[in-house]
Amino acid sequence: MDAGPGVTARPADGHSRLLITGASGALGRMTAHLLVPECRRGELILVSRTPEALSDLAERGADVRFADFDEPGSLRDAFAGADRMLLISASDVEVRAEQHRSAIRSASEAGVRHIVYTSGLNPEPPNPAVIAPSHHATERALAESDLSWTVLRNSLYAEYQVPEAAQALAAGELAHNRGDGEIAYVSRSDCAAVAAAALATPAHDGRVYDVTGPELHSAKALAALYGELGGRGVTATSLSDDDFVARLSGHADSDDDHARYGARLVASLGRSIREGYMAVQADLEQTLAPASRRTLR
Repeated sequence: MDAGPGVTARPADGHSRLLITGASGALGRMTAHLLVPECRRGELILVSRTPEALSDLAERGADVRFADFDEPGSLRDAFAGADRMLLISASDVEVRAEQHRSAIRSASEAGVRHIVYTSGLNPEPPNPAVIAPSHHATERALAESDLSWTVLRNSLYAEYQVPEAAQALAAGELAHNRGDGEIAYVSRSDCAAVAAAALATPAHDGRVYDVTGPELHSAKALAALYGELGGRGVTATSLSDDDFVARLSGHADSDDDHARYGARLVASLGRSIREGYMAVQADLEQTLAPASRRTLR
């Protein structure tokens, strides 16, 4: 989705400074590229652990700054002068809830008025997805803060299905633990368009949006799609959670093993899909327009 109708890159007052955390990551860069052409020099602040990776955007007028969620002391200065902030969820699921709380506190101390947060679908308990508790904790921290907010509950990225499709085509089999559950995968570029709109437009303040693709897919439907695109038959094989973890991890012995941890994380997403927590289908055009207020739970 291009930055079209509904994506107003300039804030309503024409002078607010916008800030993106994790700006050198894929989602952060995409969002920055949508906003920087519409912002005056210095009006868009990009924060990253690797600011050198943003030199191209600095040359186009972005104010690039260093900050590291693992160094809380770096946050307040990095956020100084910003009015509205896009808080892109950090990558370390084990510690990011506290990282996000620290970022919210620092933003408040720095004078930021509004935070847009990239969350996940239905993060409230008892969603079994490993990523859910940290999203829920961050949403609660926002609701309890003195800041206004917008929450974007992004579906799983469609881009992550490319390796799965390649493996399924190579094996002729899509092994999964999703049962008959469905999910509407979403492109990262669509998430960036929604993030740009929410960050730049006060009309989205105080709202929670589901951000998904246009069509729900089951594992069986994905297997058929992979086969159609790859020109060979792909069979969907439904496994138990334990068998799926064993298949993904190569039967690693220790729960502390990196491969087994990653497998359990992926399996938790499959279980979440199977149990219906990700069976959400939203209209992105409606998302980009003013919508009814929802309350964080």
